[in-house]
Amino acid sequence: MKAKSLFSALLLGIGTLTITASLPAQESITEKELIRRAQELFDAVAAGNKEPWRKYIAEDCLYFDEKGRDMDKAALVADVTPLPTGFSGVIKVVRAKSRIAQDVAILSYELDETELVYGQVLTARYHATDTWRLRNGVWQIAAGQVLRYYEDPPAGRADPAKYPDYTGNYELAPGVPLKVSVVNGQLQLQRGNAAPVALILEAPDLFFRKGVEGRVLFRRDDHGKVDACIVRRNNEDIVWRKIE
Repeated sequence: MKAKSLFSALLLGIGTLTITASLPAQESITEKELIRRAQELFDAVAAGNKEPWRKYIAEDCLYFDEKGRDMDKAALVADVTPLPTGFSGVIKVVRAKSRIAQDVAILSYELDETELVYGQVLTARYHATDTWRLRNGVWQIAAGQVLRYYEDPPAGRADPAKYPDYTGNYELAPGVPLKVSVVNGQLQLQRGNAAPVALILEAPDLFFRKGVEGRVLFRRDDHGKVDACIVRRNNEDIVWRKIE
């Protein structure tokens, strides 16, 4: 009986080893390899090379780009097309960080883009996060998101002679004031008791605040007189009526 039991146990052990050996190996991945793959993906963008995207994007991937589009793999791959004639560019993966645990890896990084449009240089910065999953021995991106960093526009040529058109007191509602004034030759905006903020000219009657997304627009009536200060953000306007 003992001999038979030992023989049965031996067969069971051999069977277990055989089954285990037939399973796909759990391949590890490094931050260096994740960065290499991310760079391969973005090197393919300008040329419209879809192959790396087909290779590294999972079939059930959730991807959200800098334009706010929610795309599956088919839509994402279809969006990879060559730049038009006269356009060229490079995208560099920089300042990457990762978290890797068993069958999940997260790579968070910045993208520095330089685009050449008929000799004119354009730049942009993005932040991207990719979630990689190991399934059936293959690492692929299961989810990705890209955000674009805000950058101030170029400043226009200010005309201080027009500043008096803008200065004065504005009101959003009774008891909710906003003041536009000139201090040391600089146009500035102050809401209530908050610290004043410099207004930088972008175009006639259109200003921006350094490091703040959105615009400040001074509206003129039919007689050319400023009657409102409009704070525009996310393409929506908050209108402050000029009261004096």
